[in-house]
Amino acid sequence: MKIGVNLLNWGPGVSPEALARTTALVEALGYHLVMISDHVAPTPDVAAKYPTPLYDPFTTLGWLAGATRRIELGTTVIILPYRNPILTARMAATVDRLSGGRFIFGVGVGWAKQEFEALGVPFARRGAISHDYLQAIKTLWTEDVASYTGPFVSFENVHTAPRPLRSPHPPIWIGGSTDAALRRAVRYGEAWHPNRVRMDWLRDIGLPKLEVVAAAEGKPVPALCPRIRLELTDAPRRDAERLIGQGTLDQMRKDLEALQSLGAEYVLLDSAGDDPQATRDQEPLWRMLATLADKVLDLPQQTLR
Repeated sequence: MKIGVNLLNWGPGVSPEALARTTALVEALGYHLVMISDHVAPTPDVAAKYPTPLYDPFTTLGWLAGATRRIELGTTVIILPYRNPILTARMAATVDRLSGGRFIFGVGVGWAKQEFEALGVPFARRGAISHDYLQAIKTLWTEDVASYTGPFVSFENVHTAPRPLRSPHPPIWIGGSTDAALRRAVRYGEAWHPNRVRMDWLRDIGLPKLEVVAAAEGKPVPALCPRIRLELTDAPRRDAERLIGQGTLDQMRKDLEALQSLGAEYVLLDSAGDDPQATRDQEPLWRMLATLADKVLDLPQQTLR
């Protein structure tokens, strides 16, 4: 099971220096992956949770590709309806090439209605748009000259190079925990990427539903690659009220063991707390990642460059 970190690309504490330092630390500590989030037009509903400055995910990951050697780089998650799929496919393929095939394409349909309105995208059709765009992106990634006709996007004879280095394309992780998200993960994704869920819900509801959907669709069950809350505490948290990843080091250890027993291939640690202003000081996060790597994960640490 591989362990990654959600890199903060938003908030008053974000800067090129903070992005580079955190990524270098994550790689040096032996973690396997960094992923960053996506918003294009931070309207008040977005800015309340994810205040600016907000660094673009594709540009940032392309820059970090040259500053890293081993860790995978991904998105958690790209909001598919926000960009033309031809543009998205090219940017993602470019990052995959620049990183030597280390890119993971995490995607979602979005939740911020005001942001959709600012971008002129119909919020009520975001699921259908996402499905169409995913089909188009896969076509662009797997053909040298691509044509596609769908309900929301159509194109003919688009030259696609550079295509992604990974074959047939970078892994697609589908975010979300709704029934629609589970169907989307089965139909279009290599992995299901739920965010901040409880262990009992994942074990007793989420995964059984995913298996039922896969059987109904006649498709394999996608890999489990959850994003969990990273919140280490001195005192234990009651299981009845905590998310996966909240609590003591021992609780985190047991959570990771449980996820591994459920077949998780990756686990992404969500480093974002509830207070956006806390991003001004990232030292606590760095200490927490170092402690976790040393006391729980036993990761093979690298030499800082």
